[in-house]
Formats: sequence, C-alpha cells, structure tokens
Amino acid sequence: MDLGLTGKTALITGGAGGIGRAEALALAAEGASIAINDLSAAAAGSFADELRAQGIAAVTAIGDVSEPESAARVVQQAAEALGGLDILINNAGAGGRHLGRTVEDMDVDDWDIIVRSHLRSTFLCSKYAVPLMRERGFGRIVNTSSMNVTGGGRPGVANYSAAKAGVLGFTRTFAKEVGSFGVTVNAIAPGYVETNLIAGFSEQQRSVITGQNPLGRFCQPEEVGALITFLCSTQASFINGALICMDGGKRDFHWGDA
Repeated sequence: MDLGLTGKTALITGGAGGIGRAEALALAAEGASIAINDLSAAAAGSFADELRAQGIAAVTAIGDVSEPESAARVVQQAAEALGGLDILINNAGAGGRHLGRTVEDMDVDDWDIIVRSHLRSTFLCSKYAVPLMRERGFGRIVNTSSMNVTGGGRPGVANYSAAKAGVLGFTRTFAKEVGSFGVTVNAIAPGYVETNLIAGFSEQQRSVITGQNPLGRFCQPEEVGALITFLCSTQASFINGALICMDGGKRDFHWGDA
C-alpha cells in the first residue's frame, strides 16, 4: 500500500526515545524526512546520526516546546531545515518524579509541569505548525492522549490524566478549525507501551498489567509507530478529530496491592 509519505516532512516532539523514536523510524521507512525535537541535544543528535547513516534525511530541533518562544523556534527551525512541514507528532511530555502523588499531596509545581509539558506543548506546536501546513494545502497532526482518559488512571496521576483529557478536547475542536485547509488532527490513546517509562515497574505491577489485558502483553513501540504512519498517510485523509485507542482492549485496571 502506498501511504503517500515519500518526500513529506515530519517534526516529532520528544522524538529521541521511546514512542517518539519508533514514530520517527516508521515515518522514515515510508520516505518522510524527520526533524527530531528533544530537550537533550545529545540524545537527539545521536538518533539523527543513526537515521542519516541509514540514508534518511534527519535534523534536530532542540528546545522546550512548552514555552512559546522555544516552540515557535523549534517549528520554524524544522521547517527551514526540511524545506517545509507536513506532519507534526505531539509526543513531548514530562513524567517520572512529577507523578505518584494523590491530589491532596500533589505539589502545584508537579501539576503545572505535567499540564504544561503535555497539553500546552501540544497547543503551541500546533499553533505554529498550521500556517506552514496551510500554505502547502496538506497537513497531519497527531496528538498523544492516553488510556487514562478512555478508562481510568491509577491513583497518583490526576495531573497526567487531566493533561491528556485536555489533549483530547483540544484535538476534537482544532480538527474542526483546520479541516478545510487540508489538515487533519487526530489523537491516539496508547495503553502501557514497552519503553523506558515503565522500566521501573516492579514484576508485580507488570504482572497486574499484562494479566488483566486481553492480549496478555504490553504494546510495542513499533505498533504505535505503525498507527501514526497510517494516520499521517493519504489513506487516512477522511479521519479527522478521532481518538484511536491502542490499549489491547483493557482501559481500566484493578491494582490491588500492586
């Protein structure tokens, strides 16, 4: 199947590792040129070198996309380096030490950092990318929501769940605003994906997750990359404002003592 991505240009925020890395590889395999955004110049540069060694056109666009000036610079830098911008994958977001507290115990900074890195970054990059896509009469924006929206998150992630719910609401409204320009906006809701983000889970937690999932395993990053690639393709031109769940059919978990 020809996905129509040869010669297209893509910016992937948070693209140096995990899901973002898999998305970049999948798009590149279909002929797209890639701009990798990350906070770490070293990580982004190393991945870009890896892509270039495979004959893939790849550049880096370093910066914190949750800040307006930085986000505008990242989008513009990617477009200038690649010769335009056709695809934006909003994948950036913090986690780690900012998660794990109940609402009563959560610091305001933890709330703000999570909401800013996941939701505000999605807004800012989309805002600055759409004029470039409108000029070309083509655009694909895919935002990263979560199964915490479609089902229920475990206690301690109210900030993350709120941010990802905001991403979904933003997606559905923004899709109506830009569809007439030839730009589609969709969201994905992955379940637990086998990346470094879950490397710290205990064996008991991993058992709870896989044991309750109908497919009995974690989602693989490459599977997310394949979905992203389809949503960015010409084959998906009538999919707009959608949320695609990728959770193996399990959207809530009974955590017990895990």
